[in-house]
Formats: sequence, structure tokens, C-alpha cells
Amino acid sequence: MGNRREFLTATAAGLAAAAAPARAAEERTAAPKTAPNTAPAAPPPFGMPRDMILLNMRRGDGYALGVKTRDGVLDVEAAGRALGMPVPTDMDDLLQNGRGPALRALIDAVEAAPDGRFMLAESGIAYAPVVTRPEKIIMMGFNYRHHAEETGTPIPKDPPLFNKYNNALNHHGGTITLPTQAAREFDYETELVMVFGRECRNVSEADALDYLAGYCTGNDFSARDLQTLTSQFMIGKTSDGFAPLGPYLVTADRVKDPNDLKLKTLVNGQVRQDWSTNDMIFNCRQLISFASKVMTIKPGDIFYTGTPQGVIFGEKTPRKDRAWLKPGDEVVSELEGLGALRFKLV
Repeated sequence: MGNRREFLTATAAGLAAAAAPARAAEERTAAPKTAPNTAPAAPPPFGMPRDMILLNMRRGDGYALGVKTRDGVLDVEAAGRALGMPVPTDMDDLLQNGRGPALRALIDAVEAAPDGRFMLAESGIAYAPVVTRPEKIIMMGFNYRHHAEETGTPIPKDPPLFNKYNNALNHHGGTITLPTQAAREFDYETELVMVFGRECRNVSEADALDYLAGYCTGNDFSARDLQTLTSQFMIGKTSDGFAPLGPYLVTADRVKDPNDLKLKTLVNGQVRQDWSTNDMIFNCRQLISFASKVMTIKPGDIFYTGTPQGVIFGEKTPRKDRAWLKPGDEVVSELEGLGALRFKLV
């Protein structure tokens, strides 16, 4: 009996010894155990950019973010890589993912230790549209009293909203290839564009501007013969390149009152529109509140707010005799404090 007990004890000890290396290997490859009282890492804070003038730049097959400074344009990607800091890749990443705090941290670090390697000359920038992947491009029609009057349109009781699509997005210094096979009555519409930085649903007029990341200059380029072909505006508004915007996104805190900005359009150097956003029928707060009751507006979405009088569509001469825009023309759209958007027609 004693010999049998000794045999079983020795056998068990041998099996345990043989299994020990395998258990050790499993423990080495297993996921580390979380300490009992260690909370998971908090996600980075969601926040809009503030106190900045931003550029979206074309780079290879993609886009990159720039910040306009007194010393040039800060190359966010290059600075983030050199300093080992996480940064937004482009404007859409910045807005849609709320990476304003990360960008602020980078700018503070660069300002604390300036480095010319991160600065670009603006003259060499290849601009992209201010945003490139909005979920929605919301448009407002006949939103200036004098523009409604010049076109013989009754003052709307509610905002007549319509839309464009991402194929229409265009950039500062870009070109519009006119779809002359489908239309001939091409026209400009310089507009203030609102850019959203927070999700917006059922907001009050009082709080409406708090949802904006900033503002930029835009042009609701139009083919009037297509616009008036049916009761719907869309086909006259959303040909490729028909929504230029830029050159900058100016953050909302830098714009004291979006409904008190001078607005101007030049065609081949001649002034065509020269007015103010204070003539809007529905101001920016009213537009946001109204639209947010109809749909959820997402970070990175954009809202064109309408154009004042002075468009070709409002001229009193017969339409066939008007000097509609044509290949070779250059259009400049200006909004006070937001920069001049320039593009050519081909």
C-alpha cells in the first residue's frame, strides 16, 4: 500500500512539473489584468476650435489642416508629427470628431517654442474646400429683401430651404467647368456660410449660434435656366463645382455679429454686389433654429444663408439679352473678416 501511495504522489508531482512551462507561456501571452481600482482611460474631450483662422489644404490624394498665423500657415500634420502630439488630419476630422482641444494644445506648444520648419508660405498653398465631407449642404433661397424685390419674389413667410451635394464643393483658386451642354444662364451669388461644430436639433434662436464652429465665404453658383426649368431649384444649383467656399474658416468667436458683415462680388474686377448681411429676412439665429426643427444638423455640415441684390437673374432686360457668365470670367466673393474667395470659369 505504501509503495502505491508513493507511486501516485510521484506521478502527480511529475505531471505538475511538466505542465508548469505551458501555464507560464499562457500567462505570458494572456492580456494583462486590469488593476482592481484602475478606471479605463477617458476619451479625449469633444470641442470646437476657437480663436483660429483655419485652412483646408490639398495634399497628394488627401487633405491637410493649416492654421493661419502672423508667421505663415502652420502645417498641423508636420508639427504634430515632430512634437509627437495627436492632431486632426483635416477640417472634417477636426469638426466631425470635435478635436478642437487637441488642435489648441498643438498651437500652444508651437507658440511656446516657435519653429519655422512647421510654417508654410500662404502663396504656395493648394487650397481645398473648407469642408469636403459634410453630411448636409443646406441652402437658403431669397433671404435678402432687396434680392426678393429685384426678382419679383414675394417676401417668404418661412425659410425656403433647398440643398446641394458634395460634388458641388469647390475651393479658393479653383475653376468651374460650365455645363454648357445643359445650360447657358450662369450667375453668381456671394453668401455667408455657417459651419457647424456641434450636433444641432430643436435649438432655440437664443442658443443657435453656440452650435457653430465658424463662418466662411461661399458662392451659390447657379444655372438660372435649369433653376427655373421646374418648380424645384436643385438642378440649377448642384452641377460639379457649383459650391465654392473658402479660403478660410474663421472660428465663431472671432465674428462679433454674422448679421452685420459687408458683402461684395466682383466679376472680372467690376463690382456687382455690394451690400450687408443685415438685410437678411431670416437672420442666422432664425435659420439655424428653423432648420434644426426639421432635421438633425451634424458637426461639419454647412449652411449657405442667401445672397443680396445685384445678381444677373435680377436684371430687368430680357433674359436672352443679359450678359450671363461665360468661360474665361473670374469671380471674387468677399465677406468682411472672412477673406476673398476667388475662382475662374472654363
